[in-house]
Amino acid sequence: MAKYLVIVESPAKVKTIKKFLGKNYEVTASNGHVRDLPKSQMGIDVEHDFEPKYITIRGKGELLAKLRKEVKKAEKIYLATDPDREGEAISWHLSKALKLDEKKDGKKVYRISFNEITKNAVKSSLKEPREIDMDLVNAQQARRILDRIVGYTISPVLWGKVKRGLSAGRVQSVALRIIADREDEISAFIPEEYWTIDAVFKIPGERKKLEAKFYGTAQGRMKISDGKQAQQIIEELKSADYQILDVKKSERTKKAPAPFTTSTLQQEASKVLNFSTQKTMRIAQQLYEGIDIKGSGTVGLITYLRTDSVRISDEAAAQAQEYISSNYGEEYVAAPVAAKKKTGKIQDAHEAIRPTDIKRLPVEVKESLSRDQYRLYTLIWKRFTASRMSGAKYETTSVKIGAGQYILTVSASRIVFEGFMAVYMSDEDEKGENNTLLKSIDQSTQLKLEDVSGAQHFTQPPPHYTEASLVKMLEEHGIGRPSTYAPTITTLLARRYILKENKNLHMTELGDVVNSIMKKAFTTIVDEEFTANMELLLDKVEEGDINWKVIVRNFYPDLEQAVKDAEKNLEKIEIAEEETDVVCESCGRNMVIKYGPHGKFLACPGFPDCRNTKPYLEKAGVVCPKCGKDVVIRKTKKGRRFFGCEAAPECDFMSWQKPSAEKCPECGGYMVEKGNKLACADAACGYVREKPKEPGNS
Repeated sequence: MAKYLVIVESPAKVKTIKKFLGKNYEVTASNGHVRDLPKSQMGIDVEHDFEPKYITIRGKGELLAKLRKEVKKAEKIYLATDPDREGEAISWHLSKALKLDEKKDGKKVYRISFNEITKNAVKSSLKEPREIDMDLVNAQQARRILDRIVGYTISPVLWGKVKRGLSAGRVQSVALRIIADREDEISAFIPEEYWTIDAVFKIPGERKKLEAKFYGTAQGRMKISDGKQAQQIIEELKSADYQILDVKKSERTKKAPAPFTTSTLQQEASKVLNFSTQKTMRIAQQLYEGIDIKGSGTVGLITYLRTDSVRISDEAAAQAQEYISSNYGEEYVAAPVAAKKKTGKIQDAHEAIRPTDIKRLPVEVKESLSRDQYRLYTLIWKRFTASRMSGAKYETTSVKIGAGQYILTVSASRIVFEGFMAVYMSDEDEKGENNTLLKSIDQSTQLKLEDVSGAQHFTQPPPHYTEASLVKMLEEHGIGRPSTYAPTITTLLARRYILKENKNLHMTELGDVVNSIMKKAFTTIVDEEFTANMELLLDKVEEGDINWKVIVRNFYPDLEQAVKDAEKNLEKIEIAEEETDVVCESCGRNMVIKYGPHGKFLACPGFPDCRNTKPYLEKAGVVCPKCGKDVVIRKTKKGRRFFGCEAAPECDFMSWQKPSAEKCPECGGYMVEKGNKLACADAACGYVREKPKEPGNS
């Protein structure tokens, strides 16, 4: 009979860990949390200092009964849940649910944790058992309770003012506002015209031509804002005498990237593998918990996946140094640098995400992995290996060419030592230039102009957020933590507040409504700085510096008052059944406007007798500039709003911005609304003016 019981979170780990420990150990799983706040109520006793009311999660009773039987048989119980605050909380809830904290019958209860599921890591953790870290538990409790209070007090306001099924969240609502603010920037953006000029030179005796770019004058860079100015400069350049003023050669080193954190893994997997944040975390979890590798059995391939540290253990660093030296050469090994530790015990508690064994090459385990597991493991392996390698060295050459009062420049670079780039190149590295100039070029080189030409360009609006860039933004502003990025984005998509098209995140009509209510009634909740400061306070709980209830006590009164004010002052956003003049072809009734997951649609009021529905086309109040029929508000298949002709598909007019009834005074084309301005839809025209003020507004 097994003397010792090890309880882990996930059933996927059981087989892996059991193999390491032998017959004296029984390994079983809790399947995540066993206790939580009830779903039917807030579950927090506000009157008694915010005491949480935990209950056994529905469906976990049978599991707990089985665990209690195992506990009775064991001499020692090891709680081996994940090595983070969530894992610590699960261990604490287990100890409460199984009454392990009462320490009856002389049983010994320990908390163990390991950053990777390998034989050494698991066995080492058994030699260093500890008590449950209540600072970590309280940090998780504080976050859970704050999120519950926000969700269970604000969501009913949204139900009352808009419709049921909506929700707000402490991190979710800030993320929604960030996306909405970017959408407003894009809508209000007015493109500006600019020109570039390129010159091509023939060098006597050389087959290769020299391509230079217009820079400006000796006083500095010069902006060319229109075609007339560009043509004037081109004419002057055609008749100018050219001479090389300066040739500079230098060497620069590009540092190896740091190994992955949760955030950078999500960003790179999105850019390189086109994975959503949720998919990245799901597959990384599989690699961490253990894969059945042919010839090796079940092994954990990577270290723990929720971390914001780039620290690496001494053992892993030594193993990497040996591997790189043997396979690439001593010159490829990075000089040892002491990693800068973040302040606080928790942020740096884990290592970066790395392979558990650098010698386990991706190609060697490929046949044991799914395609997506292999691709993500390869990315992690390459990034970690590269992080232990020396920098790449470039030889750069800069040439300054004089042409009368003007200056042109040529820049080129080439890799002279690839360093870490022998293993790993980021998206930016692959796009980078790697060209070289003629070695013979110097100040005496004669230049003969062969061609000079100008090109028109327009400044581009800020890009839409992608999952990768939103994660980067949240991390940079201290909003949320590694474990929250993927669930936050998943929730926004699931609620249909945002949608994803070609990686880009767009606001939906529903998202706009919810965001406008949150900004108006709950300014603190959607304030980036407030949310970031709250995260810092919660980190202080993890560090044992602040009592978690102090944070909740200080937060709740302001939220309670904001909810009362919102219930009193916010106008209801009417989504009642609005009758239209569209007649139901099935029964002759006037159809009404209803709201579904994708927005408005037309439905027969005779439901359930008549179930006829059709798309709702809201008129934009302007006529189509192509055919003169009404412009209506349409939606893409994924729910993104645009303006199109009611006669589609016969008429193909469409615009992302709302068209104006006014014609452009410069070119006669149609204009569109961009924030508080009207702009010609033809960027080449470039006409812009302020929108007329609404009647009654001053």
